[in-house]
Amino acid sequence: MISSSSFKKELEWITKQKKNRVTEDFIIEFNLKGKSRKELRDMTVSKFLEEKRGYWEGGIKKTTKYKYFVEKLSDNKRIYLLRPTFLNKGIDFQVWVERFYEDGDKRPSHKDIFQDLQSKKQEDPKDYQKLLEAIDRVWNCEEPNIVLKDFTFTFKKGFSVEMLLKILKWLFIEQDITYWNYDGRTMLRMAIDKEVK
Repeated sequence: MISSSSFKKELEWITKQKKNRVTEDFIIEFNLKGKSRKELRDMTVSKFLEEKRGYWEGGIKKTTKYKYFVEKLSDNKRIYLLRPTFLNKGIDFQVWVERFYEDGDKRPSHKDIFQDLQSKKQEDPKDYQKLLEAIDRVWNCEEPNIVLKDFTFTFKKGFSVEMLLKILKWLFIEQDITYWNYDGRTMLRMAIDKEVK
């Protein structure tokens, strides 16, 4: 059993080490195109495996943080991934949209996606059916820019369809990495049908 004083000393040491940490930031352009779930997953994980590891130097903990710019939108905003996120044993990432707000970036959640889709369904049910076709094509690993060439949308509210499809591309990849041995990207696709009624 650990004594109270030993625990306090351990906690003080950990707190001191956190203060003695320096983070090195890396910004990387990552243009991913693939034809299958496995190919997209493998190439993404391989890219992450190239990251510089954290280390100790002169009593200071050196950590690394990565921002991967992965998509460019027609309005010149970009979609990027942030790593690490400290979930799923260190292989997870977050999807962010640059300059989403006038004063900052946003990490769109699944709930944000569901709410946006619900709004689009209410705004124009016919266009929404076309949007589901486009989402299915992205789910089937087609590039959003290719998919967008085959559709015209008239939605006035919410995310642009371009932004939505490009966010979904990366959320689908994230799900494939995290839940490969289960449903992978199918979990999110099924959730869209369940949540948007």
